[in-house]
Amino acid sequence: MWKQEDNKLKATFTFKDFAEAFAFMTEVAIHAEKQNHHPNWSNVWNTVEIHLNTHDAGNVVTEKDHKLAKTIDSVYKKFT
Repeated sequence: MWKQEDNKLKATFTFKDFAEAFAFMTEVAIHAEKQNHHPNWSNVWNTVEIHLNTHDAGNVVTEKDHKLAKTIDSVYKKFT
């Protein structure tokens, strides 16, 4: 699901409706805060697009991004 391009990990997640997409984002936000690593994301109705890279490392993909991506995938599984 994740692809690496332009120095970012990118993924798009689709849900049944806006409320479910927002619930997903809320749970991801809690995990991101705990990991002190925050996604660049957007939400339009039932779709959430996420880009990850590490600003402190010069806006490249690091282990922090892979760790958060794995966490995000775990959260998404609850919605599928």
